[in-house]
Amino acid sequence: MSAILVVNSGSSSFKYQLIDAATEAVLASGLVERIGEESGHTRHTTQVGLWESKEPIADHTAGFEAMLRAFAEHGPSLDAHPLAAVGHRVVHGGKRFHEATVITDLVKINIEDLAELAPLHNPANLEGITAAQKAFPDVPQVAVFDTAFHQTLPPAAYTYAIDAALAEKQRVRRYGFHGTSHKFVSGAAAEFLGRPVSDLKMIVLHLGNGASVAAIDGGRSVETSMGMTPLEGLVMGTRSGDIDPAVLFHLNRKTGMGFAELDELLNRRSGLLGLSGHGDMRDVQKAAAAGDAAAALALDVYLHRIRGYIGAYYAQLGHLDAVVFTAGVGENNPLVRARSLEGLAELGISVDPALNEVESRSPRYISPESSRVAVLVVPTNEELEIARQSLAAVS
Repeated sequence: MSAILVVNSGSSSFKYQLIDAATEAVLASGLVERIGEESGHTRHTTQVGLWESKEPIADHTAGFEAMLRAFAEHGPSLDAHPLAAVGHRVVHGGKRFHEATVITDLVKINIEDLAELAPLHNPANLEGITAAQKAFPDVPQVAVFDTAFHQTLPPAAYTYAIDAALAEKQRVRRYGFHGTSHKFVSGAAAEFLGRPVSDLKMIVLHLGNGASVAAIDGGRSVETSMGMTPLEGLVMGTRSGDIDPAVLFHLNRKTGMGFAELDELLNRRSGLLGLSGHGDMRDVQKAAAAGDAAAALALDVYLHRIRGYIGAYYAQLGHLDAVVFTAGVGENNPLVRARSLEGLAELGISVDPALNEVESRSPRYISPESSRVAVLVVPTNEELEIARQSLAAVS
């Protein structure tokens, strides 16, 4: 009864899931956090209970030791569920990695080299890989890249219109992110519709604190909203999304703001937070309903951007079979789903108000039978997608 251990490593924490390779059931999950701080925290959940412990965790290697103790003390036994692979989420694979890849020394060198494109993520992902190799020296390690699914973008979609030689030298192009989620959800949507993914054209809206949209043609990403970094595209919790780059020149000239301050502004003090003072969509909606004009405008801007991308990607695809909502906001917020599709009935896109209010953890229609385009809510499962790709890579 082999299993896949899925690891998502950050700079001071990592999440994990143990997934049965045959049944795809989650056997255990957990979180090791506050790595490097005075008091670390480990949370381990199995099918029979939840356990927590607090102890100093010096680094990721110590974090993996804490995870192994949790498995040994609380189960399930890793002897009874030997690991076929450890699958790692890696944010940036550049243009080098277009599929899940068994990790070698050369792969690690490449992940490190690509850290300049994802300085907050790739180094942390690499720490998790190194710690996992120490903990499981005889188990294959697999890197599953957020960017890989979007390597099918055509040149017209991934190319920025700047000096071509400079862009090539500095690796400036659209890479796209949330690829693991977009791949899982597009496949799950096709399964729900009872049609091969190769026959479908769909727009997938991954709406969470980070948000992106992808146009998927026959299971292949052909356009996506995030660019060289996850900053481009939709309005997000704290990120601006699309903005005229000349705004940065203007702010530099007028205020003296430097690169670090501008980076902080666009990534951490913009989006819903910058417009309304609230970074969580639930708080924005609550404030807007109470008459807060700034929150109402933030919501309008957020929805306006989504509608614009849907229209643009519909045009790129030429035909549309489905619009699919996923992630925290997409799966749980009826108002965002309904209002983001307002006025699109002429395009064959409409929402059934009663179906839209149904709460469920299963894929479901929210469009009426008369809608030419199916509108779906499909819960994402990035950990399961990483497990599937890891198993395929070692097979």
